[in-house]
Amino acid sequence: MIDWEKVKTDLLLGRPILIYDFKGREEEVDMVFYAGSIDYRSIYMLRREAGGLICHAISGDAADRLGLLYLSDLISSLPGVSQLSQRRLRYGDTPPYSLYINHISVRTGISDRDRATTIKRFHEVVSLALSGRVDDARKIFYSEFVSPGHVPILISRGLDKRRGHTELSIAVASKLGLVPSMVIAEMLDEGDSMSLDKAEEYALRMGYMLLKGEEILREVGSL
Repeated sequence: MIDWEKVKTDLLLGRPILIYDFKGREEEVDMVFYAGSIDYRSIYMLRREAGGLICHAISGDAADRLGLLYLSDLISSLPGVSQLSQRRLRYGDTPPYSLYINHISVRTGISDRDRATTIKRFHEVVSLALSGRVDDARKIFYSEFVSPGHVPILISRGLDKRRGHTELSIAVASKLGLVPSMVIAEMLDEGDSMSLDKAEEYALRMGYMLLKGEEILREVGSL
C-alpha cells in the first residue's frame, strides 16, 4: 500500500518522489516534484541527481483549456518533416510533448532560477485554467510566455490510453487532490538509465518515496 499522506506531505514540502513505470516498457525511474512547490534548488537537484530532461507535466484537461496541442500533431502537419512524427521508439507510445516554453522575464531560460521562474508561473496559469478562469489563464499564458524555450510541456493522455511517467505523475497529483502540474526528469546513470535497484537504494538512503506503476494503477485506477 502506498502511504499517500507521506507522498502528499513530501510533495507539498518541496521534496521529490520517485516513480518507476513498468517492466517491459521504458523500465525507467523519474524524479518528480510538485510544480506548486518548485524552486531553483529543485531544478538543481533534478539536473544533478536525476540528469534527464526536465519537463513540466500537466493534465489533458488543462492543455485543452489553454489551447495546447501535442508536438507530434504539429509536426505531422508540416510538409517535408511530417514523416518524423510517424515512427515510434521501441516502447511504442506516442510522445506526450507539447510546446517548449520560457517565461518572458527570464534571462536565457536555462539556469536553475530561470527554469524555476518559468515553471512556477506556468503552474499558476494551469491552476487558473482549472479553477474556471480560462480567459485569465489564456491571457497570461499568451502574453507572458515565449516558445521555443527551455521547459518542455508534457500533456497526459490518461492512464487508460498511455502508461508513461507523464500519466503516472498526473494520476498521483489527481489522487492527492493537487493541481495536475508536476515536474519530472529521468534518473540517469553513467551511460544508461538508472536501474530500479540503484534507484531503490538511492530512495532508501535519501528517505524518498519510490512508487511503482503497478502500485499506482492498483490504487488510482485509470485516473
